[in-house]
Amino acid sequence: MKVIAVVMAGGLGVRLWPRSTERQPKQFVHTLGDGTLIQNTVARLLPFIELQDIHVVTTADLAHHAADQLPLIPSGNILREPFGRNTAPSIAYSATLLRRKYPDDTVIVVLPSDHLISNVREFQVMLDRAVSAAAATGRIVTIGVMPTRPETGFGYIQVGDEIQTDNPVLNGALKSVNTFAEKPDSATAQRFLDAGDFVWNSGIVVGSIRSIIRAVDEHLPDHGPLFHLFERYIGTPDEAEMIENFYRQMRSISFDVGVLEKDTTIGVVEGSFGWSDVGTWDELYRMSMKDGKNNVIEGNVVTLHTTNCLVSGTTGRLIGIVDVDNLIIVETESSIMICKRGATENVRDLVDVLRRRHIAQHL
Repeated sequence: MKVIAVVMAGGLGVRLWPRSTERQPKQFVHTLGDGTLIQNTVARLLPFIELQDIHVVTTADLAHHAADQLPLIPSGNILREPFGRNTAPSIAYSATLLRRKYPDDTVIVVLPSDHLISNVREFQVMLDRAVSAAAATGRIVTIGVMPTRPETGFGYIQVGDEIQTDNPVLNGALKSVNTFAEKPDSATAQRFLDAGDFVWNSGIVVGSIRSIIRAVDEHLPDHGPLFHLFERYIGTPDEAEMIENFYRQMRSISFDVGVLEKDTTIGVVEGSFGWSDVGTWDELYRMSMKDGKNNVIEGNVVTLHTTNCLVSGTTGRLIGIVDVDNLIIVETESSIMICKRGATENVRDLVDVLRRRHIAQHL
């Protein structure tokens, strides 16, 4: 059984502005620990998948970051979308290109480039289990993470009955999916936690090239024919022009919404490794080490009577904070963002305002 990986690295990470920008999104910057998020994502795969079988799909504008930060990845393994159209076109595009290089029964591990995972060994065990399940059943399989709190910033999967397979290693491990749920409010998140049959949606998708293309054809009938037509142009001088033309005809839609939520055969394996999508400054604050006043301090910062804050500066300029509580303050070369803790989901709305006002130099 051949196993390959596709690391999705085309997102913009707008909720982590101003550290994450359109020119250098969060997957290409340092957040916690050593290395950037995408470097750490690839490092977690290396014991399990050979380097030459790891691919990165990103937009043409961001491909140079992937090449610079992952110099050991073959240049031909960086797949360039003309521009972003969300994860459904990204995954379909990758599978279409890779079926020219690998047999249709090759299992692809598709995963985001911008997540943090603390228990790498447990993650690799779950990944191996998901790959085995996808190969044994022909299904698309997701990885769910056992929730530890009523989190409103993550999507959820409601787990159903066990799926029987001929592989004894999978006994009790592969379950059906009852439903996918988008990010809930606080009360709903608590109900999910109390119910005991909901897991966090890690965003990791595992399936054969054949099963992924078949699912796109079935559930995204406006996208599938365009990718089949595109196959005629792969390797020709018209390839780049034609994929841009086809992308302009496609809806922007996630693989979750466009495919997984519609497919009744999706399987899920449940893991308990430490996981976060590091989507907001609130989440980054939660995961960071605090000082004695419950502050997270980065850079040249002096605080007085300040508690429960994240203050991050990257320029070396002195930041003085006096008599404040529960704030997020982030300073970069071009911008300063100040927000109440607990409200950093709204940074996305601020970025939208800046975009509408054409203040592009700060994005």
